[in-house]
Amino acid sequence: MSVSISIQNVVKKYDKTVIIPDLSLNIKNGEFFTLLGPSGCGKTTLLRMIAGFNSIEGGEIKFDDAVINDIPAHKRNIGMVFQNYAIFPHMTVKENVEYGLKLRKVPKDEMNKKVEDILKVVKIDTYKDRLPERLSGGQQQRVALARAIVIHPSVLLMDEPLSNLDAKLRIEMRSAIRDIQKEVGITTVYVTHDQEEALAISDRIAVMKDGVIQQVGSPKQIYTRPSNVFVSTFIGSSNLLNAKIKIESGKKYVCFDDFSVEMTNLSEDIKDNQKVIVSVRPEEFSLSDKGIKFKIKNSTFFGRYINYEILPNKDLIAGNQPYFEFTQDLGHVHDFFEADDELCLSPNPLKINVFTEDGEKSLIRDVKENE
Repeated sequence: MSVSISIQNVVKKYDKTVIIPDLSLNIKNGEFFTLLGPSGCGKTTLLRMIAGFNSIEGGEIKFDDAVINDIPAHKRNIGMVFQNYAIFPHMTVKENVEYGLKLRKVPKDEMNKKVEDILKVVKIDTYKDRLPERLSGGQQQRVALARAIVIHPSVLLMDEPLSNLDAKLRIEMRSAIRDIQKEVGITTVYVTHDQEEALAISDRIAVMKDGVIQQVGSPKQIYTRPSNVFVSTFIGSSNLLNAKIKIESGKKYVCFDDFSVEMTNLSEDIKDNQKVIVSVRPEEFSLSDKGIKFKIKNSTFFGRYINYEILPNKDLIAGNQPYFEFTQDLGHVHDFFEADDELCLSPNPLKINVFTEDGEKSLIRDVKENE
C-alpha cells in the first residue's frame, strides 16, 4: 500500500561536513516527486536517507504517521531502481523479477501471477525467458523497474535511472516510467540532474542547491514562476538583465536603459528606483519597433525554431552570461537574421520574472517557494 512521506528538519553530516543542514518536505501519497539539482547538491543523499542506506543526524522521516528513522532498510518496504540496473546477469528476466518475492516466501502460484502481471505492465512479458545480455538497455531498465514494483512497495525510489541510456531511449523510457507509475499508483521519489526529464515526468519538483530546497512546485510553476535566480537559470534557459523599478502615477515599470515595460503583477513592497534582476526566457522576447537593442552574434537552426545568440549593452548583463538567447518559432517567422544584424526585442511583461538585486527572492506577486 502506497504512503505519504513526511521529512521534517532532517540533517545529514559526514564527520564535520554538513551535507543537508535542515530540510523539510512533504510528498503526497501516490505522487511522482522529483529531486532535481546539480551534482553534489544532496539529492541522492536525501534519497538514501529515505531508503535507510544513510543515517540521519537530526530530524525525522515518516511514512504516513510512522517514524522510520531507526527502521533498517530491508524492513521499510521500498523498491529501488538504480542507474546501473543492478539485475543479475545469470538469471532470466522472470527469475530476476521474482527474486524479491522468493525472499518474501510468497507462494508459488501467487508469485507466478504477480510476475506475469507486472511483466505485462512494463511490456517485457515476451522476453521473460531471456538473459539480460540479450536485452537492450531500455529492456534491462524495464526488468529493474518490474523487479522493484512486483513486491508492492510502499515507496518507489529511483536514482538517475535513465542516465546510462542514449538520448532517444531516455525519452522513450521516461514516458514508460511515467505511465507505469500512474498505473500502479506507488508514491515515487525520483532523482535526476536533467531538467527536461524532471519537467516531463513529475507531478511536483523540488529544486535543490547545497543541501537546501530552493523551490517546490509543479513543473509549470517551477518553469514559469521560479522563486529565485538560481531556479530560473537551472530550469531551462534564462537571460538575466539589470534593471530598475519606476513607480509613476500609481503604475509600476521595469526600466532597461531607455526602454521600460509596465508591470501589473509586482509585489506591493517594491520601491521606486529599486535595483532588480529581470529573467527573460528566450521565447519571452518578441520583435518590436521599440525595445531593448541587441546585436546578433550567431544563429542555430533547429527545424521548428531558430535560436539566436544575442548581445545587449554590457551594462544590462547580470551575472556571467557570455551571451543572451532569443528563440523564433518558425511557424510565426517572417524575417530571418544573420550575424551582426541589430534588432529590438521587447520582453513580455506577463511572462518575465523580476528578482531582488541579490537574486534571492522573486518580486512577482504570489510566487511561493513551496506549493
